[in-house]
Amino acid sequence: MSDGISAGRGASLTGPPSALVIETRGLSRRFGRATVVQGVDLAVRPGTVYGLLGPNGAGKSTTIKMILGLLKPTAGGIDLFGEPWSRRSLGRLGASVDGPSLFDHLSAAQNLQVHAHLLGLDGGGVDTALDLVGLASTGRKAVRNFSLGMKSRLALGISLLGEPELVIADEPQNGLDPEGIADTRRLLRCIADSGRTVVLSSHVLAEVAAVADDVGVMVGGRLVHQGPLHEVAPDGDLERQYFRLTAAAGR
Repeated sequence: MSDGISAGRGASLTGPPSALVIETRGLSRRFGRATVVQGVDLAVRPGTVYGLLGPNGAGKSTTIKMILGLLKPTAGGIDLFGEPWSRRSLGRLGASVDGPSLFDHLSAAQNLQVHAHLLGLDGGGVDTALDLVGLASTGRKAVRNFSLGMKSRLALGISLLGEPELVIADEPQNGLDPEGIADTRRLLRCIADSGRTVVLSSHVLAEVAAVADDVGVMVGGRLVHQGPLHEVAPDGDLERQYFRLTAAAGR
């Protein structure tokens, strides 16, 4: 067995479970008669940025919510850090999905302090998180007066509290200006380069291409392709390959 992820339609996992931060097997979810995620086999390697791509309604957010325990799978299994999914494992990750609950009357620092308390942390990492997401200068400004981009930065900052081994970010560039997008890209890359792992769900193909090591493409609830970025898009044109894959899967 190779230690990497095999590229290809509906790619199978090729790394041993202990080598994967996230491994799903046949992960599926139904809502009534509608199947929104079907037979998804994700393989997320440690120390990488994994870009999860797909059109709206592809099942990306539902897949992430099952990994986070926010939705129960209809079928299939999930391993985190080489072990069967458990609430205890969730303590090793941070996530920003649909935006966390923000307290509009509080400042960015106060919001981080509240979330640190809820996570059982001492709050010592609040200033570091503020610096990382570029909100250290917001002072006592209430979150109700933040732009959408500033709220996106704060959401990402909350996911970084406690220096989690795995960060799951769903559309972290939402509302950001070009400078903010570039800052977020550098931050996610820095997290992975430090040995931690990032799962980035995004529809901004250029940003995924700029930061990801591996990518997975979902269409119609299925994972139709995953593998190292250089294999999925050997010519460097992720956009062209993405549209080719989604068009082929839609036939």
